[in-house]
Amino acid sequence: MKAFVEFPNDIRQKLIELRRDLHQHPELSFKEEQTYLRLFNELKSLNVDSIERVAGTGVFAQIKGQNRNAPVVALRGDIDALPIQEETGLKYSSANPGVMHACGHDIHASWIVAAAYSLMQKPAAGDVVLILQPAEEVGKGALAMIKAGALKGVKAIFGGHVDRRFPVGQVVAQEGPLAASSDEFHIELIGRGAHAARPHEALDPIVGASALVGALQTIVSRRKNPAFPAVVTVGTINAGTAPNVIPDKAKLSGTIRAVDSATRQFLIEEVRRIAKSQAASYGLTGRVRIEEGTPPIVNPERTTAWARQAAASVLGEAGLTKMETLNLAAEDFAFYMEKIPGCFLRIGAREKGGEVIPAHSGKFYAAEESIFIGGAVLAEAARIASASLAKK
Repeated sequence: MKAFVEFPNDIRQKLIELRRDLHQHPELSFKEEQTYLRLFNELKSLNVDSIERVAGTGVFAQIKGQNRNAPVVALRGDIDALPIQEETGLKYSSANPGVMHACGHDIHASWIVAAAYSLMQKPAAGDVVLILQPAEEVGKGALAMIKAGALKGVKAIFGGHVDRRFPVGQVVAQEGPLAASSDEFHIELIGRGAHAARPHEALDPIVGASALVGALQTIVSRRKNPAFPAVVTVGTINAGTAPNVIPDKAKLSGTIRAVDSATRQFLIEEVRRIAKSQAASYGLTGRVRIEEGTPPIVNPERTTAWARQAAASVLGEAGLTKMETLNLAAEDFAFYMEKIPGCFLRIGAREKGGEVIPAHSGKFYAAEESIFIGGAVLAEAARIASASLAKK
């Protein structure tokens, strides 16, 4: 497989050691101090054109292309871990209690270093920017990198995510929706408390909250066009302090997911409308706060074609696969794609004979071979995009 041939044995071993070190020493969002230092030094050892620390614990590097006047392309990898106790049993399991790379960011960071090595050996037409981003898990790292100027002069961006639903050697480079937007709602229902034995003296927010949970489910089942996937889920309900007391407040919170901007805004408006109308129908006051998160990722035709060409070049046409169902998880790579075109890939990470293990699980890990697949495909995507943009 070309992806493995591209990296000599000594480089493959270095990349494996890097991944294992990152996996063993995971750090939470915006606290990736050791992770940052390890990655910074690794890229510096490759003699990249420039490298700097940005956005707190982020790394921004640049690899010189064949023509400094050619369009610039970016590759992005995320570096933060999750507050989960590891249960993989790996020899290099997390040494930090309650923190682990349960989403494969140790691989994502490592394949950016692999791509850097590849591009140093075979440069793109123009410069390639490397973005090693903190805080993807909290949805704030991409915005911090953008604010720090990571996209200045960049014409296209590529990134990816490991996925154990697919074996090593398969890549999803698919046009259209690939990840959902992720917004939170926080609803407070304000009534009047009373003794539980005299409910007529109260305006009961618990009864109102119970009705509201059911009413919110009608947004997706009855208000939204079924052709557009979406989710409205209530994740928390908090009210009351004792079984014989009707409280004066109830609080609910949940998530809103959509794969297109119009549906996203419709869902937000419907959550507000239904919460307030249901509150009024029970004599309550409804307060609604929406915390807007990441937008959806929708891969455009042109950049996706470049990514597909790159994957086919590295893996052959048989290496290209499709997602059978839409992914309604969120990814803050979407913030980059609000600014410039790009393509986000799913890269197979299940070893031969391995089981499908969901991400964000204490048992999750990605096969090490996916480092070389991701690195080779992303480097080739940068070359193809840069050359294609230069022809315009």
